[in-house]
Amino acid sequence: MVRDDLYITIPSFFRCPISLDVMKSPVSLCTGVTYDRSSIQRWLDNGNNTCPATMQVLQTKEFVPNRTLQRLIQIWSDSVRNRVESADSPATRTVPSPAQVADSMKYLDGQGEDCLNSLTRIVYFAEESEENREFLSKLEGFVPLLVDLLDNVNGVVEMLERVVNALDTILDKIKDREQLKKLMLKNHDNCLASLLLLLQQGSAGSKIGSARILKVIAVDAESKVMIAEKEGIMSELVKSISPDKDPALIENSLLCLIAISSPKRNKLKLVHLGAIKTLSQLLSGSNSSTSVTENVLKLLETVSSTKEGRSEISEDPACLPAVLQKVMKVSITSTEHAVMILWTVCYLFRDQKAQEVVAMANGFTKFLLLMQSNCSPAVRQMSADLLKIFRVNSKSCLSCYDTKTTHIMPF
Repeated sequence: MVRDDLYITIPSFFRCPISLDVMKSPVSLCTGVTYDRSSIQRWLDNGNNTCPATMQVLQTKEFVPNRTLQRLIQIWSDSVRNRVESADSPATRTVPSPAQVADSMKYLDGQGEDCLNSLTRIVYFAEESEENREFLSKLEGFVPLLVDLLDNVNGVVEMLERVVNALDTILDKIKDREQLKKLMLKNHDNCLASLLLLLQQGSAGSKIGSARILKVIAVDAESKVMIAEKEGIMSELVKSISPDKDPALIENSLLCLIAISSPKRNKLKLVHLGAIKTLSQLLSGSNSSTSVTENVLKLLETVSSTKEGRSEISEDPACLPAVLQKVMKVSITSTEHAVMILWTVCYLFRDQKAQEVVAMANGFTKFLLLMQSNCSPAVRQMSADLLKIFRVNSKSCLSCYDTKTTHIMPF
């Protein structure tokens, strides 16, 4: 949380001319103007052939990374982060006592500076220790009071961010998730509207907190459907998993989508929102962590149980090859999810186009190698099923498989 007396001026040439945000990946067009990669890519993908700033017709739509500007932005960002951390370090905080925290609850009425300051002190208290978080989670009336604030703040983003921050700090300590769900969804439109507003306009931290809260209250089919039916929530979560977002936001948004996507109608909504293309981009990238890769594959596995999901997976030119690449390179969990996706699409539902894509990506060799690895019985059986499909092309596939173990065949 940044102190009110810290004024940070963003150099104008660090801002993207399109989004006006600080550029994460600056690239220059042939006109010499620099934009953030995601912003200019959207502009070009929409069919535009001009430079947004100068309106000159582009001789080429290729762009070049502006490494110098990227380094300058990084140096500036590090400097700002150091200032913020110094200003907001534990040494400069006033952490209240448990008695003071209990007393400050009377100021949590959703109005004015007293409420904001009380929430800030409570967050400081919670961040101090596990014992403090445990104390808050058991403090009578505290969680319902936070939920009431979330329900009645009336769209004041700053207040909502502090409420969500306070609730997020003790989320893992709340034992009765069912009760929290009932509190949040008894008048579900207001609480969900507040979380949606933060997903749209909040800081990265409050977006993460909102995704975590949504995940925790998605405890049954009814709550999952309620969350998905709130117009805009699933759409914002899908936007939050795009490759250019904060890694922690991507991971928590993926976990939230996994939690709410088990009902069939929610899976279909996920497909219609274009999630498979975004998941494919995440899977094809080289910077994703193991946990992100596992969650991407788990979500793809979930939507592959629907006809629409399988169709989108097969139609996306990068999706199945990317899934195949993760079969043996990431983790046991990734292997299981990846093989299940391929088995569902290619073997169980016999999608001809998917079979052709996997064959072209040398799927036979991958499955043969997997059969010879120390995989689980379930993965071994699915690999054997998949090998039967691609057996026809085994000669051509094995021509590039130079090993003395090619004689080990499942049939």
